[in-house]
Amino acid sequence: MPERILIVEDDTDQRELLSRILHYDGYTIVEVDTGMRAVKLAEKEPFDLVLSDLKLPGMDGIEVIERISKSNPQISGIIVTGFGNIDSAIKAMRLGVCDYIKKPFEVDELRHAVKRAIELKALKTENRIMKNQLKRKYSFDNIVGKHQKMMSVFKLIEKVANTDSTVLITGDSGTGKELVARAIHYNSHRHEKCLVPVNCAAIPETLLESELFGHVKGAFTGAITNRIGRFEAANGGTIFLDEIAEMSPKLQVKLLRVLQEGEFEFVGSTRPVRVDVRVIAATNKNLDDLVARGAFREDLYYRLNVIPIHIPPLRERRSDIPLLVAHFLSQFADDHGGANSKRFSKDAMEVIARYDWPGNVRELENLIERLMILTEAEEITPDELPDRVKNSSARTAQEGSDLSLPEDGCDLNGLVDGIETKMICEALRRTRGNKNKAAKLLGLKRTTLVEKIKKKRIEACWEDPDFLSNHTGG
Repeated sequence: MPERILIVEDDTDQRELLSRILHYDGYTIVEVDTGMRAVKLAEKEPFDLVLSDLKLPGMDGIEVIERISKSNPQISGIIVTGFGNIDSAIKAMRLGVCDYIKKPFEVDELRHAVKRAIELKALKTENRIMKNQLKRKYSFDNIVGKHQKMMSVFKLIEKVANTDSTVLITGDSGTGKELVARAIHYNSHRHEKCLVPVNCAAIPETLLESELFGHVKGAFTGAITNRIGRFEAANGGTIFLDEIAEMSPKLQVKLLRVLQEGEFEFVGSTRPVRVDVRVIAATNKNLDDLVARGAFREDLYYRLNVIPIHIPPLRERRSDIPLLVAHFLSQFADDHGGANSKRFSKDAMEVIARYDWPGNVRELENLIERLMILTEAEEITPDELPDRVKNSSARTAQEGSDLSLPEDGCDLNGLVDGIETKMICEALRRTRGNKNKAAKLLGLKRTTLVEKIKKKRIEACWEDPDFLSNHTGG
């Protein structure tokens, strides 16, 4: 069924021109010449898009779209005008208008704007349907874990979810930082509004500013229309800034202003735009070290770190591995209508429980999915597990099983030195290079730990997963 577009234009020639162009593209067109007629008609008939002139008798186009949007929040709106300026464009976008086109316009520009607006309407409708599903999916019950460290995380999430406090989530890659961010949002009073995720590392620096804050037409080469940014899209809801450590110093300053003042400017504009957005940020980097090196703004760090939540790596909560395995097995079976049900043998479970899981929960989930697809038998045995899992698990078991003195003796100093090196590297890895925290784990003074690191030349061992095998023989 073709999308329905309501054209609101008091100029007969202009109205007929818009109608011909869009009718040719396959849309169903309804025309009116006043804003009041448009509002009354929209109360009786469904429309996917309102395309309105700005200057209309009795009621301007922005007010038309605003009033129609109150009864139909999913509808999209476009303003077409020959009297526009940057201020009116920003006002229009803040009141629900998704695009703003100046006359005279190019036909392709109009078609592009209409197509994007129709797609936006479809997304709004889909989002509304999915919201209840998302709230159920991202309830606290769906973050699996009974380890004491995870129980502390759950309690913290529950305390902060229904506040507006800024949250900084830290943890290794694959630990589930975005899952925690979504649980916070969908269990807050903002859950009816959007959660807008942004991966700061995945968007080129030259585009990230426009992506976050939007731009006005002509702000830079290629800016052929006005465009709202992610902060504007998240107004009333939550923005999730993943990989926040990758943000450039220039953008850090602009983000700091949003956190402090609740406002920003579109790229190419000096007019401040106010927003009500909760910020949740995440990183797998050590921001304390980045601040100390001058790579991350200290004032921004303190603004982000109001409520810190650290997600422990899977190797620090091995008792949760059987729970996660059962969860993923059940989830995969449900996704396939209950078919292809599998279970792990006792030996296979012991093997994966000894593995360190450098990719954390995400690595475990991917492995379960692959085994469910490729394993023909109902029971998954150690033979089906990848070599890296079996070999690493075997080394771990061997290292912890026999510390007896060999018949031909041993190099005690070398053995002790190797164990000491391994423990230091493990402490640095667990604390992501934080020497203060690593020293506490090892029961050492920080100065003593620093001297040992220098002496052993293991400054970066925590960043290199092959360091120990290359330097200690296993």
